Amino acid sequence: MVEFAKGMENLKASDIREILKVTAMPEIISFAGGLPAPELFPVEKIKEATDIVLEEAGRQALQYGITEGYPKLREQIAERLYANNGIKTSVENITLVAGSQQGLDFIGKMFIDPGDVVLMESPSYLGAINAFQPYSPTYAEVPTDDNGLIMEELEKILATTDRVKLIYVIPDFQNPSGRTWPLERRKKFMEIITRYEIPVIEDNPYGELRYSGDFLPSLKSMDTKGLVLYLGTFSKILAPGYRIGWICAHERYLEKLNLIAQAAVLQTATISPMIISKYIELNDLDAHVAEIRAVYKHRCDVMIGAMKEYFPPEAKFTIPDGGLFTWVELPDYIDTKKMAAEAIEQKVAYVPGAGFFPNGGNDHCMRLNYSCMPDERIVEGIKRLAQVIKNNLR
Repeated sequence: MVEFAKGMENLKASDIREILKVTAMPEIISFAGGLPAPELFPVEKIKEATDIVLEEAGRQALQYGITEGYPKLREQIAERLYANNGIKTSVENITLVAGSQQGLDFIGKMFIDPGDVVLMESPSYLGAINAFQPYSPTYAEVPTDDNGLIMEELEKILATTDRVKLIYVIPDFQNPSGRTWPLERRKKFMEIITRYEIPVIEDNPYGELRYSGDFLPSLKSMDTKGLVLYLGTFSKILAPGYRIGWICAHERYLEKLNLIAQAAVLQTATISPMIISKYIELNDLDAHVAEIRAVYKHRCDVMIGAMKEYFPPEAKFTIPDGGLFTWVELPDYIDTKKMAAEAIEQKVAYVPGAGFFPNGGNDHCMRLNYSCMPDERIVEGIKRLAQVIKNNLR
């Protein structure tokens, strides 16, 4: 008789993946994914970097490598972390992973025993919830407002909850809400977690995609006790197809994470980091990111402008300063999962919000993405979605 591990019972198909099956149809205007715009991929420059890597070091690029990943790329990441995030670090504190999603899985495996408590923003990133599920945690949702995590609520939960093992947060342009923590909240958060000595995952896939306001220091840059595990990725600033992300953390964590990586995959790919490293050496990555930022800012402005014009006043939505998403809250009697079928009939798609809450509920919310659609389709899609919402109002 075939029996699966008990942790498999916790794994469910993602709402996003199920919707993306439908949105693959070209007639659907999809606000459901979180995909980078493919027209911004620097294909020719990547081709040039690939050719040079294969010509100069082809046999090395096609061979096994070290578990931590290609040293030169880790050096380049360390330099960017200091320049862009204020994080003083070194090659020894960085390990490469197959996208930051794999980093979440490895960190969950390192920390979580069945019944341990993981604190997450409410709402939080669906992919993190799915990554932790096989390890059977209990989730404590920390309430949020327009400025992100509410620190008084965090303190209450930490003071009254046993077995808190890990805190997971996205302080910059959060997925799904698009919200960003102000500086004072970041300082207060670090003061609290330093006092309680709770490990923190700071997930920052969107941090370089700021459209307005000032860049803010990362939590990791304020970390005096080595509690913060910082996740980054090239998926949003270069190309997701390479599946290259990184974890920047204290040596005591990386030692365990590298053991996990050896058992799971031996190493991250050799050739992909070498190509990315060569691309960074030959090109101005910051200039490329600036181009991405300009396109996404424009598309964000188009979507928010259309929502202001066509959405009914009952629909409340965030206005992000960066990232890829805006978050919509409708009257609590509307079930956005059921409403999604009506939207698909009108050839427009979004992600229902309930899946972003670790403990469920909140069926009246939805996430919209603006990075992957031209202006006219954004406006037309918002018009259609606005009518679907109006049809569901009482």
